[in-house]
Formats: sequence, C-alpha cells, structure tokens
Amino acid sequence: MSKKQKKVLYRIIISLVLLVVISVLTMFVEIPAVLEFILYMVPYFVIGYDILKKAFKGILNKQVFDENFLMAVATVGAIALGDFREGVAVMLFYQIGELFQSVAVGKSRKNITELMDIRPDYANIVVDGKVEQVDPDDVEIGSQIVVNPGEKVPIDGIIVDGSTTLNTSALTGESLPRSAKNGDEVISGCINMTGAITIETTKEFGESTVSKILDLVENSSMKKSKSENFITRFAKYYTPAVCYSALALALIPPIISIIMGVSPRWSMWIIRALTFLVISCPCALVISIPLSFFAGIGCASANGILVKGSNYLEALSSTKYIMFDKTGTLTKGVFEVTGIQPANGYTKDTLLELAAYAESASSHPISISLKEAYGKEIDITKTTNIEEIAGHGISARVDGKKVYAGNMKLMKKFGIQNEPCDMMGTVVYVAVDDKYAGCIVISDVVKDTSKAAIASLKASGVKKTVMLTGDNKNTAEQIAADIGIDDVRSELLPADKVSEVEKMLGKKSDKEKLAFVGDGINDAPVLSRADVGIAMGALGSDAAIEAADIVLMDDNPQKIALAMKISVKTLRIVKENIVFALFVKAVCLILGAVGIANMWVAIFADVGVMVIAVVNATRALRIKIK
Repeated sequence: MSKKQKKVLYRIIISLVLLVVISVLTMFVEIPAVLEFILYMVPYFVIGYDILKKAFKGILNKQVFDENFLMAVATVGAIALGDFREGVAVMLFYQIGELFQSVAVGKSRKNITELMDIRPDYANIVVDGKVEQVDPDDVEIGSQIVVNPGEKVPIDGIIVDGSTTLNTSALTGESLPRSAKNGDEVISGCINMTGAITIETTKEFGESTVSKILDLVENSSMKKSKSENFITRFAKYYTPAVCYSALALALIPPIISIIMGVSPRWSMWIIRALTFLVISCPCALVISIPLSFFAGIGCASANGILVKGSNYLEALSSTKYIMFDKTGTLTKGVFEVTGIQPANGYTKDTLLELAAYAESASSHPISISLKEAYGKEIDITKTTNIEEIAGHGISARVDGKKVYAGNMKLMKKFGIQNEPCDMMGTVVYVAVDDKYAGCIVISDVVKDTSKAAIASLKASGVKKTVMLTGDNKNTAEQIAADIGIDDVRSELLPADKVSEVEKMLGKKSDKEKLAFVGDGINDAPVLSRADVGIAMGALGSDAAIEAADIVLMDDNPQKIALAMKISVKTLRIVKENIVFALFVKAVCLILGAVGIANMWVAIFADVGVMVIAVVNATRALRIKIK
C-alpha cells in the first residue's frame, strides 16, 4: 500500500471502531439526541471529510454531479433525518470500496511496472580509458558504454567487445536467453546475464527502444476505447438524471398526498430518495471499465505485445481481415545470394561486384546480402550519382559506368531488354550502360512461426489473410502457398500497398476491422491507413513502430493471434461488468423507490457491486492463453 492508502485504512479502522462502540453504547445507555448526534459526527468526519470537501469543491467549480456529491447528499440527508448510524455506515463502506479499487488499480500498475521494469538507472560510459557512471540521457551517439553482468542495457547499440547472453523477457515475453557477440546489435531494456560487453551507442537514450516502449505504455491510457467513451458519456448524463429523479421521489409523492388530503409522510419519502441516490452511484462502471482495459494492456505487455491504447485493443477483437508485408514480417528478412546468371559476356564475379557497388549506400536487406556475398571491402569513391528509385531499385555510376540494379520494373522503366530469370527467389536484374548484364537471385527464409501464425489467426475467426509484397509473382505465390495465406498481391510499389488496403477497407463491413502487419519504413503509410497497424518491434524500423498501433517486440507473427485472444477476453470482462452493474442497480433502484430496499441494500448496490466489478476487472491482468 502507498502512504495515502495506509492513511485511508487507518481512518477506516478508527471510524469502524468508533461506530461499533457508539452503536453498542446507545443500545444499553439512553443518551440525549444532541449528544448522540455529536458522538456519531466524530467517526463521520474522520471517514468522510475528504468526500465532503471534494463535493463542496465540485459545487464551487460548477461540476456538481459526481459520486462525491451523491455520497455527501445521501449521508447528510440521512443524518438530518436522525439516521446517524446509517449515515456514518454509508460513508464508511463507500470509503472501503474506494480503498479496495485504489489498491486493485495500484496492484495492476505495479504488475505492469514490474513486467516493464526496463528503465535503466545509469550507463557506464568509457571516457579516456576510464569507466564513469552517468545518466543515460547524457550519453551521445557513438559513445562506448560498458554493460556488466546483471545490468540492463541502457541504450541501443552494437557490441564492439565481448560476448554474452541477454535476457530479453521484459521486452519480448520470451524466457529463453539469446546469445550476443562482437558486431551484434543489442537493444536497450535487455539484461546482460553472463559476460561484460562494450557497446557503441547508435541512438540517444530518448530515441532508444526502452524509451519508446515506456512512452507507449505510459500513454496507452490516453487513447480510450468505445466502451470507455460510452461510460464517460453515460456518467455525464446518468448522474444528473438520478439526482433529479431522487429529488422528484422526495417531493412528488408527498405533494400528491397533500393534494389528496392524506399524510405526506415526508421522512419516509426523503429516506427512499436518499437510498435511491446511494444505489445509483455509478462507481462500479466508471472504475471497472478503464481498469479492465488497463489490465488487458498489461497482460499483453507481459507477453511482449505493446498496445498503444485501449481503443486498439478493442478494435483487435473485431479484426476479420489481416494483410501482411512479406520481408521481415512473414520471412526472416535474412537474404542470401543463391544464384548468379551473367549475360552478354559478363562473369559471375564481375556481375556481383557491379551490383554490390551500386547498392553500397543502401541499408535494404537485399543490398546488405549483395555486399556480404561480394565479401570484399568496397571503395566508396568508385560509386557516384547514387539514386534510389522507390519500388524499382538503384541507379548509380560505378567507375564511370551507368549501372542499374533492381527488379523487372526497373528494366522496363529504362527500356532495357533482359532475359527472364527462371530461378526461384528475389531476382535482382543488373544492367550496365543500358545493356542487360545478368541477374542475381536472392532467397529469403520464411519464419518458423509464420505457418502456425496464419493457422492460429484463422482459428481465431479471421476471414481472410492477404500478403502484399514488391517481390516477383512466382516467389510471392510460392511463399503464400507454403504458409497458408489466402491471397497475394505481388510486384507492388509502396503506394500500391496503400491502394490494396483501401480496396479491402471498402469491401468489409463497418463492424469488421482490417489489420496490416509490417516492419519496414515503406510500411509506415500502410500501417497508418489500416484500422489496426501492427509492427515488428525487434527488427522493424523506427518509422514503422511510430506509425503502428500495436508493436510485437520479438517479431513473432504468432503473437498476433495471442493479442486477439487477450483482446476478446478483455472485452468479455468489460461486458460482464457493464451487464452485472446495470442489472443489479436497476433492480435495487426499483426496490428502493417502492420502499423494499433500505440503506444497507443501497450500500451493497454501490460498494458491493463496485468491489465485485473491480475484482472481475483484475482478471484481465491474469488472462491465461491455452
């Protein structure tokens, strides 16, 4: 418990003891009404002074109708009618319920904090051969930092010395450690387990993975679901309505009785009105619904799935169409040169050299694989006039020769006659001085989990899966068939992917949602356009992660089905709370209005329902996936 919660607990205990003592005393000893009133006011103000204060401030700020106002009116009214014990009891049990929900929310936040306890407290920076402990914010790009066993990696970078195993569970939800050696990229938030390593930072702390993750989690509550927005609007109109209804219940029957010439029985109707007010308090809904979504987001975080807001978690439950990028999403994005077909007098070595030099400035996986296959140091002075043509390839001057390296569309764009390549894989066509020089085939490897991911999505109720890729038709169709994708769109430019998503958006119903899954910078516009954008977080680009609504920290597409299950179960809990709370309150309101339900029933309808709803909401944090 926090200090504030402990303070409330002490007030509850003191007030409860005083209430019991005074109640027992008044049962055996006849006390004057004035003295009895004074005695009961002690526990009343001990337990309720903050509620009265909040209600008074609300009136001054012209924000009258809230749960504090309802409790204040109900308890003050009961005391004014001589029901001192009931007035104190209502305030006491209301505070017990408030403490319970505060502890529940605090526990949920604590669990999420523990799951996402990745914020580094310091960084060991190397300065003039000495190691100094500094704030991670003070570390510049290109600095060398030392991470000892047991310490968190504070900033993204590349290992320049040492090897180790890294615990990535806080980021990915995976318990299996991963090996890391000299030259490997490491992301912040991992825990170094075995050996000391030296890392050269590639990002500032504010732009590193750990900072972005923390921002996502901290800001997730800002983007509310339809259910939360409904409850907010509901409470805005509901509370004034029940206040006016209670007022009508207190005034109209007695006035009618006076007109009819019978006793108005003011005290009876006022008590019923006050009981009505206590029953009507919307705490159960206002508290439990946001808590359910918060817990669901926490459960997803524990499994390496970052959800940027409850609205996206809710939308995921209605997702029936999922479109995928191929490279880095369904495949590993690790390319290898598997074939070279030279033409027009060029040798394999010469063709590979020209392609590697033309692609020397690009960080695309295909470019990297060409440079790795070449295997020699590239003299960057030999390459000039490099131009990347989106969706086509590269043009550059290599040793004064005009070199084109890209797909079939690049050859067509510049009117180059080429021979078709019959090998399976991603084909890079090369032309020199407007003449065809040959082709290089690069193969990507399908992720081990991709096939299972598609099967899980179909089992979860997804109607159609589509793969969007700039790759050639044969390769794309083979991969789609291997992993069970329903449809494929190949040889697409980045803008074409947006068009395909828009076509699908136009075909689906309003209640159905479409998700797009991608990882590259060229996927950012598509991620933004889809109803739900899902990005690969480990290997994905910063632009894709920024544009996405949900981030998979371990690049495992199987986590999409897991996220959908968490979403569905969270929504089920939300609906359970809404139906339960409204049903119980409706029944109790009717019973209270006709005089069957007393103030103790009202306390259950308010505090009891709130406690049950909050307990049910916290189940979302412990969703078990079979």
